[in-house]
Amino acid sequence: MSSPEETRLLAMSDDDYMNEEQLAFFRQQLLSERAQIEAHLREIRTNMASHERDSDELDQAAFEEELRLQLRQADRETRLIANIDSAIRRIDAGDYGYCIETGEPIGIPRLLLRPTAKLTLEAKERQEQREHHYRKMRGESA
Repeated sequence: MSSPEETRLLAMSDDDYMNEEQLAFFRQQLLSERAQIEAHLREIRTNMASHERDSDELDQAAFEEELRLQLRQADRETRLIANIDSAIRRIDAGDYGYCIETGEPIGIPRLLLRPTAKLTLEAKERQEQREHHYRKMRGESA
């Protein structure tokens, strides 16, 4: 379900694409998402630091597995922060909302789903096809 702000953005004409209101909305979305991720990363660090070494091998193994999963999540979230920062720099530069490959508008619906998007859906599909082809070619030559 869309918020009133999202509904308003979607109702705007193509001529209004990436106007001040839209840019301010996406900047706030990105900053809010960044703050949530940073809070979660702090929570992970606190959990890791507060763990006491347990003499029970089973408990220790369970903790280490949980730690491994948390570190993977933290790595993904750290990369997402970099993408958020990149999107905010694109807002500042006036490039936000436009495909870095084609220069075409990415579109409000796609940006609402993925505010860090750098590519139009079509360009992203082409990129994924190229990556799949490259992985397939590397697999055959290995």
